Amino acid sequence: MRLVKINGNSYYIPAPANIGVFQFKDKYALLVDCGDNKQQARRIDEIIKEQKLSVKYIVNTHNHIDHCGGNGYFQERSPGLEILTSATEKQFIEDNHLFSNLLYGGQAPHELRRHFSKNPALTVTDTLVPGTCRINDEKFEIHSLPGHSPGQIGLATRDRVCYLGDALFSAEKLRKYSLPFLFDIAAQLETYQTLSRLEYDHFVLGHAETVYDQPQLLQLVDLNRSLLLESIELAREILSQPKTREELLEEISILRDLPLDFKEYYFSLSTVSAIITYLYDQKQLVYQVENGKLYYYTG
Repeated sequence: MRLVKINGNSYYIPAPANIGVFQFKDKYALLVDCGDNKQQARRIDEIIKEQKLSVKYIVNTHNHIDHCGGNGYFQERSPGLEILTSATEKQFIEDNHLFSNLLYGGQAPHELRRHFSKNPALTVTDTLVPGTCRINDEKFEIHSLPGHSPGQIGLATRDRVCYLGDALFSAEKLRKYSLPFLFDIAAQLETYQTLSRLEYDHFVLGHAETVYDQPQLLQLVDLNRSLLLESIELAREILSQPKTREELLEEISILRDLPLDFKEYYFSLSTVSAIITYLYDQKQLVYQVENGKLYYYTG
């Protein structure tokens, strides 16, 4: 890990989930996300302190543990720390069992919960809404980017740098995970429209090995959108015959050669469920219950 300057006072730390850094004039720093666990957070803190800075603010783009798992470390070691996120993401960050229970559809088993319970009980200091906001007398722009997570946000600085969380996935990630986790398909399609309208010079994704300029971002939006539409069409074709959610995931996983373990199974099942919801709400599916199974199919 190292601190990389993007423009002006805007930096990032390349990591498994990239960390945005904004340096204030008073030597305080704002982080956009903060790593997966205490070990990553400790290394991020060391890098910040090497620059004679102190972490004062954390903006969590969304509640997934690889983006907010370091909250507890910084809360314990940074007096006066302020944790900021959207109102929706606040609920999940403050109750770290909600996400695993949402994935499972009930009280999740330990094998699933253990991946998402790395923070002690903590309180989000304040919530952010789309538009202009002031943090430590600096102006930032907040953008609503739901889809991957219900209340995901992006943050842009006066240096024309925009941190996007997991609103998009890099081409490399999409080659490895052709069915990435999505919570709300309709919202994700709207987010692609939002991203296409953003006018900044530099864009930082949560999972990418480079910083994108605007033309590169537009190309990536098109790639993400086209692959999602392909997945929707594939599901619609498979559902020309009645299938349960699990059967639909089974067929997609075989056709796409998805690497599924216990956790990834539930991530993928959630995405498949979101696709079913999208098609059903578009009145492209009907359902029937037979012998204790719920089947969806094209009407």
